Amino acid sequence: MFDFRSDTVTQPTEAMRRAMAQAEVGDDVYGDDPTVNALEAQAAEMAGFEAALFTSSGTQANLLALMAHCQRGDEYLCGQQAHNYKYEGGGAAVLGSIQPQPIDNEADGSLDLGKLKGAIKADDIHFARTRLISLENTIGGKVLPMPYLAQAQQFAFEQGLKLHLDGARVFNAVVDQGVTLADIAQYFDSFTICLSKGLAAPVGSLLVGDEALIQRARRWRKVLGGGMRQAGILAAAGQLALTEQVERLAEDHDNAQRLAEGLSALRGVEVDSRHTNMVFAQFRYPDLARLQAHLADDGIKATLNADAISRLVLHKDIPAAGVEALLQSLSRFEGGQA
Repeated sequence: MFDFRSDTVTQPTEAMRRAMAQAEVGDDVYGDDPTVNALEAQAAEMAGFEAALFTSSGTQANLLALMAHCQRGDEYLCGQQAHNYKYEGGGAAVLGSIQPQPIDNEADGSLDLGKLKGAIKADDIHFARTRLISLENTIGGKVLPMPYLAQAQQFAFEQGLKLHLDGARVFNAVVDQGVTLADIAQYFDSFTICLSKGLAAPVGSLLVGDEALIQRARRWRKVLGGGMRQAGILAAAGQLALTEQVERLAEDHDNAQRLAEGLSALRGVEVDSRHTNMVFAQFRYPDLARLQAHLADDGIKATLNADAISRLVLHKDIPAAGVEALLQSLSRFEGGQA
């Protein structure tokens, strides 16, 4: 089965399974799980930061960052398409009493600094206090350019705001640009890394920041029920995600390019764009339900949307042969439609 729905469906490697079974563990709430501590130190060192915190999910890591930066009644600025605004259950408002102020994302995924400036609230008792800007990289597979990150950092400094990065797929940006994690991280006060997407760990994300921010986040993690005990069993897979899976992401980008080219040759498919490991296309067949059933019979899972752009995501469990399998299946379907 080749599953194009998301890179969250990746299976852990055999090396990860062995490492998890053999992991040295302690009680992470007490701070004495050696494998968790090693993972956090590894991530902080890669980023050039003081500290990191292992969390159960990217949603939790983002929420902890917002709650560590902001107090009740504060506000953060983000994009309309930001994951921590649109797809994380309104956690900042519901659990953190933090008001999101979204603005439209630009076509490249960035946030216009002029629009951000216009959204910052005056120091007035009538308004929520603007405290933070949150960016996302990659966003919809798009990589935010390094010069833009420098401009955003300077803008945040001038406005007296902190800058957070939802870096769920930040290593796709690292690989695409040929830079290091620290090259991107240097522009932010905090950022997250998801270990269970393209990096293939079964569970977990990291929040990275300075020591004071991570200590605040660690307290909020406990309050939110995120304190884990022998979590080194999970962290062991995370260590291998950071050491063995980053460079491999280039294969996903190459396979996405091959998929985009192959889809463009089909009559019933209109490719909208390809960014890093994602391909966006419109499937203009009259019966998408029948198409999805046909694909399933050929061992392929994909989420196809009628009258909307569909997303196909490449990851470690879809090799080049999986791309060809999808293209051949679609070609056979087209042949049956003739």
